[in-house]
Amino acid sequence: MKTCTHFIPLLAALALGCGDKDEPPPGSGGDGGSGTTDSGEGPDDTGDTGFCADVPVVTWDNWGEGFVIERCQSCHASTSDNRNDAPEEVVFDTREETLAQADRILARASGEGATMPPEGGVTEDDKYLLTVWLTCWETQ
Repeated sequence: MKTCTHFIPLLAALALGCGDKDEPPPGSGGDGGSGTTDSGEGPDDTGDTGFCADVPVVTWDNWGEGFVIERCQSCHASTSDNRNDAPEEVVFDTREETLAQADRILARASGEGATMPPEGGVTEDDKYLLTVWLTCWETQ
């Protein structure tokens, strides 16, 4: 597995901020593991060696909401004074509204060719956390 060394300090900081190590992560079903539950939340516990096998816990509550408020809601809030031509159906006022657009968000805001937000400024670490959040922990 290729290791991105610039993510190591970020991962260490997230691991330290995740609470008691005996506390099950969100979506684990309370079994103490980091497995996927039938709700589809989180990495699975079946020996997965893919992207989600060893990622930090990134949820709406511990990261996503702040990111959406800071980076998205200036155009994608229903109460925005100037939506800058953002489509009316693309609103990120709530967790549910945001997750309903997860595929669209990933396509437009993560990776090398990200076009959202149009003014840029999203760090590679935040793009990584966005991908982890929407791919591994809170997908529908």
